[in-house]
Parts: sequence; C-alpha cells; structure tokens
Amino acid sequence: MSEQTFAEYLKANSRATHDSVDKMVMSCQPFDNAENYARFLQLQAVFHKVVDAVYHDPELNRRIPDLASLARYDAVMQDLQDLNAQEAQLDIALPHLEGAEAIGWLYCAEGSNIGAAFLFKDAQEKLGFGAEHGARHLAPHADGRGKHWREFVGHLNGLNVGDEEREDALRGALNAFAFYKVLLKKIFSNHSFA
Repeated sequence: MSEQTFAEYLKANSRATHDSVDKMVMSCQPFDNAENYARFLQLQAVFHKVVDAVYHDPELNRRIPDLASLARYDAVMQDLQDLNAQEAQLDIALPHLEGAEAIGWLYCAEGSNIGAAFLFKDAQEKLGFGAEHGARHLAPHADGRGKHWREFVGHLNGLNVGDEEREDALRGALNAFAFYKVLLKKIFSNHSFA
C-alpha cells in the first residue's frame, strides 16, 4: 500500500489534468461580462447535475456526514435564474456514476469549491454577484473553505478504500475533468481553444 493518503493519491495523479481545466476555464474569460458568466453557469449546471446523485447517495451519506447538504446543483440553478438564463441544451449523454468512480467525481466537485475562492472574488468585483444573487454556488462553506476541505479530506481518507478502488476513483476524477472539458468546448463553442 502506498504511503500516500487516498486524497493525496488523487491529487498527485490528477494535478496536471486539473491545471489544464483551470487554464481552459480562465481562457474563456467567464467574468468579463454577464454573457460569458451565464455560459459558465450553464457549464457548472451540467456538471453539478451529474454529481448531484453522488451527493445524495444514501451509502455515501452514511460514511460522509451531511454530504447531501454540500450539493450545489440547486444553487447553480438559482444563479442561472438570477441572470434570466436557461440550462444549456446539449446533445451529449450525461454519465451515470457508480462505485469508487463516483467518489473520484465527488473529489473533483468538492475540490472545485477550494478554487472557487478566486472565482467568487471575480464574480463579486467584476460583475457584482454574490452569495445572495448570481454566485450562490461559488460562495464558501459556512465553516470556511479551508476548514471544510480539511474535514472533507478526513472523511475521504476514512473511507478505507483498497488499491483497486483507488484506481477506480482516480479514473473517475480524470473522467470528471475530461467531461468538464467536453462541456466547456460545447458551451463556449465560439471560443478558440489553444
């Protein structure tokens, strides 16, 4: 068994992909204007729609306390409504997540809340959106982002997954990032990606 914790294993083996997703998102300049931000919300809505079932999975909720309360799909939908924007209509099949792969997707979704600190700041400063209007899903956890993430990682590491499950979870995390890239290219179809 590796000396790395489960969370460290996922982070170390998905970092390059994660960084490439970050660069792609920021290249679309989602906070330059309300139209770009609405597209970003459409992107977030599809992704969080996929992981919503993972957040509400009864077994995971037994193992990770209050997991269902962390789901952000409803908040993204409210943000879209605030901008009078609709969900994106995409000709793409949404993945059905199961087993340890679903945990990899969950890791990506919760991890994105840490990075959302910068996005939340941009939404506030550049567009005037905040936790009550337009940027609900980017708002920090009530306990603060850092404390919440450390607690979540503790629960993740406490799942006591075996080596095969680790690999499945990593595959899930990488698939989550790959799916996000597909969505990004479809929703920001007018953008030229390098």
